[in-house]
Amino acid sequence: MAMNHFRLIRSITISKEAIGVVCRRTYSSGKAKKGSKGSAASDAPKASILSKEVKSTTVVGANILKDGADPQILPDSEYPEWLWHLIDKRTALSELRRKNIETLPYEDLKRFVKLDNRARIKENNSIKAKN
Repeated sequence: MAMNHFRLIRSITISKEAIGVVCRRTYSSGKAKKGSKGSAASDAPKASILSKEVKSTTVVGANILKDGADPQILPDSEYPEWLWHLIDKRTALSELRRKNIETLPYEDLKRFVKLDNRARIKENNSIKAKN
């Protein structure tokens, strides 16, 4: 019986010590030494190994294959037309709501329905969460 109590007390003290070690707060001892790991000198950008010629003719880092090579940059005419419209800025829902729905182009109308449904779902979810 006494042995069981001893084991229980021992496990409690060990767990308290472990918590103390995990939760112990340490403070900085002062200024960082010169040339330490977190110094500003090590955060500076490194000089590039690749030449400017290679950078301007290949897509560096786009290779996903082990034995492959980086793809070459093609002239603009070789890429599909839709690619150049990916970076176009699209209208926000608030701006689409101000416009007349009947005069919107198909793509804008489709975007309006999608964004409006998403906003309505978010609103309904927030109302349900409050109740």
